[in-house]
Amino acid sequence: MPEGHKTHFIARQHTGMLADQKLQVTSPQGRFAADARKVSGKVLDRVEAVGKHMFYHFDNKAIVQVHLGRYGKFRELPSPPPSPVGQVRMRLKGDSTTFDLTGPTTCRVIDGDMRDEIVAKLGPDPLAGGKKSDVWAAFHKSNKPIGGLLLDQSVVAGVGNIFRAEVLFETRLDPEIVGRDLSQSSFDELWRSLTKMMKTGLKYGKIISVTAKEAGMPLAKIDGKDRFRVYGKKSCPRCNSAIQTVEVAARKLYVCQSCQRKKS
Repeated sequence: MPEGHKTHFIARQHTGMLADQKLQVTSPQGRFAADARKVSGKVLDRVEAVGKHMFYHFDNKAIVQVHLGRYGKFRELPSPPPSPVGQVRMRLKGDSTTFDLTGPTTCRVIDGDMRDEIVAKLGPDPLAGGKKSDVWAAFHKSNKPIGGLLLDQSVVAGVGNIFRAEVLFETRLDPEIVGRDLSQSSFDELWRSLTKMMKTGLKYGKIISVTAKEAGMPLAKIDGKDRFRVYGKKSCPRCNSAIQTVEVAARKLYVCQSCQRKKS
């Protein structure tokens, strides 16, 4: 599932390539057809990302909300584009670029009030200026494990399973530590690491937790699981212990039980 860095990356890309253009919006698949007509022929002002949600703001005040979910993806094409391939929910055709959207969890037209309601239910987004103090307050009063709090979009927006595993490994924190038992200093380290990692993901359009020195190559060239320290790995890069998988918040989480300390 795309995490917050990817929605912000797409929002920047689509704003840069489609903003201030009168878009032709269609639904080759048909499921978005009625809503597509509400924005087709309108000018796109900007694309906004908040957590894992994207909001396409048009000049008639209509907003297309997109949540990619597990299977959603955009495909970039020239304009005029070729015939659609697969189940294209939404096609955004600009002056020189077209984007086809397939497999999203959500793709619908909403108004500004609905957008505000959606955003109000989300926690702070590290990539959108979200306040660390608000996230700390949520952690500090919770009896849930930090491995679960990181995935809770009402606590912090945009974090998914890969960021969760990598940031907990980098900060050497056990995912089962209860939020209220996490020290301020450990939380500060966790927030710094998360913010840095998400900004790197935004810069390169993919999650990268290793350094260029660790990888032995520039970050832009790293691909596949070489980008990660612990996610999907069999052994710990620090101590060479076997990586274990545990279930926290109903999701599988990769941990090194030798390096990730029980106490905060």
